[in-house]
Amino acid sequence: MENDEMDDEVRLEKESVIPILKVELVRKLASLIEHDDRAEFEKLCKRVEYTIRAWYSLQFEELMDLYIYFDPVNGEKILNKRKMSPGEIETLELSFLTHLFQMMEKSSFKLLTKEEYKVAQSGQYLLKIPIEVDESKVDQDLFRRYFRGHQQEKPQEDLPDFADKYIIFRRGIGEDQITEYFFKEKVNVIISRAWRLLLRVTRIDRLFTKKQERSKKDTKKTDEPYEDVEDQNIIVKRIRLEKMELSITNLLGKTTIQEPTFERMIVVYRRASTKDKPDRGIFVKHFKHIPMADMELVLQEKKNPSLTPTDWVKFLVSAIIVVATLICYLLIPKADIWIVVAILAGVIVYCAKIYLTFRANKISYQNLITKATNDNQLDSGKGTLLHLCHDVIQQEVKEVILSYYILMEQGKATIQDIDLRCEQLMKEEFEEDCNFDVADAVKKLEKLGIVTRDKIGRILCVPLKKANDAIGNTTEEKVVEARQAKAGP
Repeated sequence: MENDEMDDEVRLEKESVIPILKVELVRKLASLIEHDDRAEFEKLCKRVEYTIRAWYSLQFEELMDLYIYFDPVNGEKILNKRKMSPGEIETLELSFLTHLFQMMEKSSFKLLTKEEYKVAQSGQYLLKIPIEVDESKVDQDLFRRYFRGHQQEKPQEDLPDFADKYIIFRRGIGEDQITEYFFKEKVNVIISRAWRLLLRVTRIDRLFTKKQERSKKDTKKTDEPYEDVEDQNIIVKRIRLEKMELSITNLLGKTTIQEPTFERMIVVYRRASTKDKPDRGIFVKHFKHIPMADMELVLQEKKNPSLTPTDWVKFLVSAIIVVATLICYLLIPKADIWIVVAILAGVIVYCAKIYLTFRANKISYQNLITKATNDNQLDSGKGTLLHLCHDVIQQEVKEVILSYYILMEQGKATIQDIDLRCEQLMKEEFEEDCNFDVADAVKKLEKLGIVTRDKIGRILCVPLKKANDAIGNTTEEKVVEARQAKAGP
């Protein structure tokens, strides 16, 4: 935790992803190679990409073929034409989800865990009102069946409570900042702190002490693993108004708030079916740059926001105060009517503030929903799946190219050496931290036939010319040569 009172630290596990574009990676590595070998290296990079694309072609095609049955647009028509039994359809559903989860893992998307969701919801950013999903409109059977069937193969023990309704994948961590005066929000902070002070002075807060202590103990337990694997985590700051220092400068000047973001989020869900009309469509929606504290924005089938139970309690307490004030006024013969008027006016203003704040938050919520739909949603359905297929290839290619370059420059190396050097190169040349998946890269280098192992298991690459010969001419290269010959002089 930092010394600044407004700062919280959020720790999340790094993904095994290379954040640099493939074209930039190839260009930079080629510039670091002696001029005579650059052409051979660039040819090798192209052949690696063409070959890996061919390896995944059948797997991608199978995924897309399965999705046509569950595409919310045309899937129902295709299923009706095929006249499949419910059992056959359920088998296809689970097969599609299995392929989808494999694709997510290959593309370095992580399944959002219960602990990550808890951390995300522990703060507040732009979304000021609680959001709930209308569970009657969302299917709750599909994912239960999937996780139940894969529990032995790959158990999922840390799923959020909503995992039977929605599956959320996330990748990449960023930051979102807003600098404004936040006058209304700062007033609310002052009121909240005054209210907590009142609870402490009246000792009412003691009623909640035990619950708070239990929460602190639980938090401490969940924080312990981070100390053991701190180098595997990425740390981002959360700067909130709720923790700001109260001063004239802070209250009257502009303030910057900051919230960690999930740079990519993919939400998978199905709408609820009726007895007369079963709904087999599976929605896959892709979002970008979503603040953690506002991640409910990506959930679908949300209820219209309404006043919270706390707001209604405040209204009830205000009504009790009004009634008590009127009774006291009637019982006291010479009561000062202006005091009564002042109390009633204060209560009315307070109630108006609650309602107007809710109205303002609701308008803000509607604007956020519009922004999430228009600006933050990247794609959905087939478009998202095609993006994932492309993303998998790009990540695999970058891993293989980077590993080969390290071996070419360093010579013999262990898997641990390659891992360390790849991460160092990304830091030195691109100023990027990444958790490199070296084991998978080495397997593909061996499959391509461009690396060997010595007697003690160290890995070394074959020279560039031999590496290109080992892969050989690809279909894509032959097509390019044919086009060039056809367009010749």
